[in-house]
Amino acid sequence: MDYAPFFAMLPPNRSAIRLTDPDPRPLRADATRNRDQLLSVATRVFGSSDSEPSMRAIAREAGVGIATLYRHFPTRESLVDAIYRDQVARLTSGARDLLAQCPPSVALRRWMDLFGDWIATKQGMLDTLVAMIESGEIAHARTQAELLAAIEGILAAGRERGDVRADVSAEDVAAALVGIFTVARPPANEARAARLLDVLMDGLSSPRR
Repeated sequence: MDYAPFFAMLPPNRSAIRLTDPDPRPLRADATRNRDQLLSVATRVFGSSDSEPSMRAIAREAGVGIATLYRHFPTRESLVDAIYRDQVARLTSGARDLLAQCPPSVALRRWMDLFGDWIATKQGMLDTLVAMIESGEIAHARTQAELLAAIEGILAAGRERGDVRADVSAEDVAAALVGIFTVARPPANEARAARLLDVLMDGLSSPRR
């Protein structure tokens, strides 16, 4: 089964896939803070917009001039790529952090909320993502592998502890989440999605509990 629509919420691209290389030049501490702030604001603006916001609108929301935004992100594509990378990193590291803080079943449910936030972030940048995936600038196949591994890591811990069913795979969870976030796309359907995720977790819980 192809989970590209799940992980990228976009049609799959079968052509050669590559990731754009990050700029190897280190940033000064203040420049890093400015970049992180712009990235945070841009993520919020994209997530709350029904259509793609302009770069000028993002700069205005961040309280900086458009030249400052372009200095850190010369193109819309570079900004979208940075957001995409940042969100995937947060999801993969989030799985590890949650497992360190709480039982696997709780970690999995909270990770699902993180994934819902990631889906919501894509709300205002779908057109750019489509173009970047079609050109091979974003590797959603690699994203798929990373996020399936994050799910599998939580499930493995749950099986060892007896928190989750032994016959559940990461692909099973992914398929279930496909359905939930298709009929209850965040952020507009947040309450419905939460209810459906709770039902999913009941089904994933070990029958011995």
